[in-house]
Amino acid sequence: MTAALQRVNQVALALAVVAAIAVAAGGFASVAPNRLLSGKPVVLWQAAGAPASTAVVALVAALAAGAFARWRGIGAILGAALLLAVLYAAGDMAGRLKGVVSLGAAFWTLLGAAALAVVDGMQRSRAGPLAMLGTAVAILAAAALMAAAGWFDGLSLAREFHTRHDVFGPAVLRHIELVVGSVVPAIAIGVPLGLGTVRHPNWRGPIFATLNLLQTIPSIALFGLLIAPLTALGIGGVGPAPALIALVLYALLPVARSTAAGLGGIDPAVADAARGMGMTERQILWRVEIPLAAPVLLAGLRIVTVQTIGLAVVAALIGAGGLGSFVFAGLGQDAADLVLLGALPAIFLALAADFLLRLAAGR
Repeated sequence: MTAALQRVNQVALALAVVAAIAVAAGGFASVAPNRLLSGKPVVLWQAAGAPASTAVVALVAALAAGAFARWRGIGAILGAALLLAVLYAAGDMAGRLKGVVSLGAAFWTLLGAAALAVVDGMQRSRAGPLAMLGTAVAILAAAALMAAAGWFDGLSLAREFHTRHDVFGPAVLRHIELVVGSVVPAIAIGVPLGLGTVRHPNWRGPIFATLNLLQTIPSIALFGLLIAPLTALGIGGVGPAPALIALVLYALLPVARSTAAGLGGIDPAVADAARGMGMTERQILWRVEIPLAAPVLLAGLRIVTVQTIGLAVVAALIGAGGLGSFVFAGLGQDAADLVLLGALPAIFLALAADFLLRLAAGR
């Protein structure tokens, strides 16, 4: 009995149960007469047509049954099929329901459960980097084809996008600029700081105490603290400049810590052997220590990149632009879909950065 339970994919089974609860009790859509009024939840089988609803229910049941299968990769296939079926049902309901149609809690629950099932299935089947990348590209391509065909045009989220499509692209580019413009200087400053704590252990306490203190300051408060000194310097207390400075300060701690952990974890005998071969200290650092510490350094880079993508949303409060401008405009107008127009691309950027840096670390 115990051995049989151990063969069950408990993650896939739990995800299938959560998805089933979402189908049975959750609102797949929210329908309102106009943008100003609150929407009423509508369950899946009332929102979408019979073919789409049946496909979602059948795939949820298949995911539950697949948890008992011996083939470990079945969860990834069923999860991908469920994810696309949920998107298909969302587009189907958008063409059927009248009024302002927003995506409900059940939709997001089903989408999240399906995505996690894909990730779990890929991990259990020990899929390689190319297989993971190919699966992600295939799912995104199918979703993009649906969007290009106008399948989601009836959704309120799509209408918000079409209304602001002329500023959406520049906002995404500005967000990426904020991330790159803060992560690169953070690496240039944080890596030497981390290296200094390894070479000079007595520096460790003061450096990390200062960086930890910076992390405790709330982001909005730090933005506010930078206004006065930057204005006095003639740089300007609002806009990209204070945002970049604050994002760099927040990124220093994970970069420095990962550098210290990666370089400090190398066996001293390796460096001694390199010295015995006639290498200089600089050659040992670049040819021996950094390559050996690369997995830890990339893990730190992954953390700081994802963190910065999220913090860059808050930077819109001081006029830095980016995707946060949609988020705070939506909050001010009580427009949930406008909030999602900024939040979803930020989440996608974070997931994409995490995925690509994981692949790089694996290589």
